[in-house]
Amino acid sequence: MRSVLKTCRAIGLGTAVMASGVLALSSVGPAVAKDSMRGWNIHVEDYPVSHGVEQFLKDVSQQADGRVGGKIFHGGVLGSQPDAIEQVRLGAIDFGVFSLGPMGQVVPETNVVSLQFIFKSMDQMYRLMDGEAGAAIDGDLQNKGLVALGWYDAGARSFYNSIKPINTPADLGGMKVRVMNNDLFVVMIESMGGNATPMAFAEVFQSLKTGVVDGAENNPPSYESTNHFEVAKYYSLSEHLIIPECLCMSKKTWDTLSADDQAIVKAAGKASAEYQRELWRARETQSMDAVKAGGTVVNTIADKAPFQDAMSSVYDKFLDENPDLTELVDLIREAD
Repeated sequence: MRSVLKTCRAIGLGTAVMASGVLALSSVGPAVAKDSMRGWNIHVEDYPVSHGVEQFLKDVSQQADGRVGGKIFHGGVLGSQPDAIEQVRLGAIDFGVFSLGPMGQVVPETNVVSLQFIFKSMDQMYRLMDGEAGAAIDGDLQNKGLVALGWYDAGARSFYNSIKPINTPADLGGMKVRVMNNDLFVVMIESMGGNATPMAFAEVFQSLKTGVVDGAENNPPSYESTNHFEVAKYYSLSEHLIIPECLCMSKKTWDTLSADDQAIVKAAGKASAEYQRELWRARETQSMDAVKAGGTVVNTIADKAPFQDAMSSVYDKFLDENPDLTELVDLIREAD
C-alpha cells in the first residue's frame, strides 16, 4: 500500500496513467477471445449500477470488435456477494460490481473506505477514488486477484428501522440491525449499543418483515428498490457511510487479454462509472420521492457529532490493527 502511494506521488502520474500503468504490467497472458464472459451484479435490472455495467459491456464489445463481451447476471442469481467475490478471484466468474464493504473480508485495505464519516462528500469521494486513493486500493485488489475498472457511486448509507426515528446514537440501543458481512460494521453498531446482525442482502426484507431484525442501513435507491421501506418505515439520514462500488475483473481473465484489449476494457470501465454516477444522482431523488409517497417517515439527523464521536474507538481499533494503512487513512481524512 505505502509503496504504491509513494511511487504514484514520486513520479507525479495522473489517475488514468497511474491505473493503466499498473494494470499494463500485469498483462502477461496470451491474447484470447473473451466474448462470452459472465458478470455478477446484486442489483435489479432497472438500477443505476445495472445500467452502468450493461453500458460497460456494450462499449467493450463494440470497441473490441466482438473479441471481448459477455453477459451480466443481475439480482445476485450467481450467488451471494461474498461467494461471487471469491468466484471472480478464482476466475469462475469474469467480472462483477461489488461494494467495498464486504470486500474488506478478502482485501483488508478496502476497509479504509468503510470507516464511518471518512469521506466529507460525494464529490470528494469521486476525486479521491479516481485519483491517488483509488490507485492504491487497486494495487491491493490486484494482489488478491481482482482488477479495478471503475468506481461506481453507491450513495450515502443511512439507518432505517421499524420502531422509531434515529436522532442520537442512544436511539440504536438494543436494536437488532442488519449489517454487511464485515467486522468493521459489527463494531460500528455495537459502539452505539445496538446488536449487529451480519446477513446476506437478499434475506433482509423477510427478516425485517418477521422481526428477525429491527432495522438495517443503506442508501435511498437500495431502500426503495427492494421494498424495505414497506416493512421499515423510519428512515433517518445519518449518511454515516459513503462506500463506493468497484467494477472489478478477475485478474485471471484480465491476464488473458492483449494489451490493446486491456486498454479498451479499462477505458470502458471508467466511462461506465461516469455514466452510472449521473444515473445515480437522478435515481436518489426519485427514490426519496417514492418512499415518502409510500408513507416513510424521513428525518435528517441535524447533529452528527455524537455519531462521529462514537466512531473514535472504531478508528483507534482499526489503526491499531492495521498500522500500515495509516497513510491512506490520513490521505483521505486530510483531503479537501
